[in-house]
Amino acid sequence: MPTPPLHDPGILVTLLAFVLVLGPLVFIHELGHYLVGRLFGVKAESFSIGFGKELAGWTDKRGTRWKLSVLPLGGYVQFAGDMNPASQPDPAWLSLPAAERERTFQAKPLWQRALIVLAGPVTNLVFAVLILAAFNMIDGRVVASPVVGVVQPTSVADKAGLRAGDRVVSLQGARIDDFLQIRMEVSQHPAEPLDLVIERDGKQLPMQVTPEAKVMSDAFGNEQRIGYLGIGPARFDVVRAGPVDAVADAVGQTRDIIGMMVTGIGQIVTGRREVKELGGPIKIAKYSGEQLVSGWRNYAWFVALISINLGFINLLPIPVLDGGHLAFYAAEAVRRKPVSRRGQEWAFRTGLAFVVGLMLFVTINDVASLKVFGG
Repeated sequence: MPTPPLHDPGILVTLLAFVLVLGPLVFIHELGHYLVGRLFGVKAESFSIGFGKELAGWTDKRGTRWKLSVLPLGGYVQFAGDMNPASQPDPAWLSLPAAERERTFQAKPLWQRALIVLAGPVTNLVFAVLILAAFNMIDGRVVASPVVGVVQPTSVADKAGLRAGDRVVSLQGARIDDFLQIRMEVSQHPAEPLDLVIERDGKQLPMQVTPEAKVMSDAFGNEQRIGYLGIGPARFDVVRAGPVDAVADAVGQTRDIIGMMVTGIGQIVTGRREVKELGGPIKIAKYSGEQLVSGWRNYAWFVALISINLGFINLLPIPVLDGGHLAFYAAEAVRRKPVSRRGQEWAFRTGLAFVVGLMLFVTINDVASLKVFGG
């Protein structure tokens, strides 16, 4: 039976929490673009949080219009030489006086343009690393050797022949150094056969296990389908981390989270997970409110997770996203000339149609999952 929600944050708290998550993360993302562009001498025409009609704003002494716009689902920096907020090149930049043309985005060398575009997603990932590093310093990190200490009777592990004292050497061909690696990998593959190698009495034994699919429910009734073996570590320690180790661990945690995202997308594409697990703005808002009322620690972890999501998604090679621009620059580096204007326009339209279609799909998905619609 799913656990019933303990309390509902309410619509006002949910909206506030959503704004407090998305607003700063969009600002940080666009600030990365802006600062690196400024470093290379590119003039920013406008810096917007949100899209569409301007609600409020001001113009600084450099001529940049800083504004808050009506649709808060994102933002942009429009550099001189851009035709629109999606950074499509404006053919008119060639007719500008030399001094002005030199300050346009299009006039900069390929490597500088690539770094300006890359700066946004990287800034989001760095921000997440800093949050996770702070937790590593405050709380320490759990270290558990990959030695089985507990095997639950009649569990998948018990039926597969795993015993207390077995050391897991590898899982799905990847070396295992920590018990948490096992838990993370198994949880991502419910009801999917996994190959592992264990060490017992000095000998390595290959075996295959299929984790049980369990539906877990949190305090708010949100359900998640995970894989479960039924084993526990022999022992674990909490290690306090200094600044350098805390950052190194946070980088590893960020890498693992991105790996989970890639795995999840692959499973949805191949039909091994249901598409209803995809979430959009409504689901993010819902979780934002729930995590806010759960305490600042949960909320900070959630902010780090969304920041990683924002950085990762923007690196996907889809036109209109940062990754799409980077793909164009990679093609330009190989071809020694830019992709044709017509090719860029078609790619932009295709990418925009894909992104808009995906947003509509996940929004419908989100609405369908709401209680009022029986979700």
